Amino acid sequence: MEQMEKGKFDYEKLRSETVSIGGIRRIHTSSTEIIHILIAWLAISYAFAILLLWFNLRERPMTEELFSGIASPLAISLTTVGVSFLVHELSHKVVAQRYGSWAEFRMNPLMLVIMLYLVYNFGILFAAPGAVMIYGGTIGRRENGRISVAGPLSNIFLALGFFLLLSESGILYEIGRYGVLINIALALFNMLPFGIFDGRKVWAWNKLVYVIVVITGILLAMLYVAQTAGPVSIDPF
Repeated sequence: MEQMEKGKFDYEKLRSETVSIGGIRRIHTSSTEIIHILIAWLAISYAFAILLLWFNLRERPMTEELFSGIASPLAISLTTVGVSFLVHELSHKVVAQRYGSWAEFRMNPLMLVIMLYLVYNFGILFAAPGAVMIYGGTIGRRENGRISVAGPLSNIFLALGFFLLLSESGILYEIGRYGVLINIALALFNMLPFGIFDGRKVWAWNKLVYVIVVITGILLAMLYVAQTAGPVSIDPF
C-alpha cells in the first residue's frame, strides 16, 4: 500500500536529504528510509517466524523457543514474507518517483508492536508495518492507478519466481511454498476494491487492468493447488 500526503510540506528539505542509487532511472532514498525498511523487514519476518512456531508447536511458543527454535522459521520468513513485503512497497516507491514525486517508506511503530503482540499471544498475524509516503509530483487518476498496481504486480512476479523452488526439497521447497502462498495472498488482498487498499485506486483508473491482475492471482492459486497435488501442510520443519 502507499499513502498520498496532501497539504504543505518542505519539499526541498525532503529532496536535500535523499541520496541517489544509480540505474536506468535514479532511485532516491535516505538513511531514514533505509533504517525504517530494515526495522520493518526484520519485524514482519520475526512475526511470521513466530507464527510458524505456533503452527509447529500447536501452542504459544515459550520464551526460550523464541530464540533457540527460531533459526529455521526465521530463514523462511526473511526470504518470503520479508522480501515480498519489501518488494511490494518499493515497487510503489519506484513508480511514484518516476512521476516526479518524493516517495519513501515509513514504518508504523505502533502497528509493529501490535503485530508482534498479537502473533505471540494469539497466533494472529495482522501485518501493517508501514507504507510508502508520497508527496508532490504530477499524480492524477492514471498515475495513482499505476503506482497502486505496481505493488500487487510485483507480488505476482515474485510468486512466479518462487514456483521454481517447488521442484526442490527441504528448506528450499518450504521457501518456495511459502513464497508462492504469501505473494498470491498479498496480491489478491491488496487488490480489494475499497478502503485504503490498492485495488480501489486501480479499479478507479482501469477496470480491465484490475480484472486481469485479480484473475492472474486466482489462476496462480489454482496452479499452486494443482502442482502441490494434496493438502497443504502448515508444518515447515
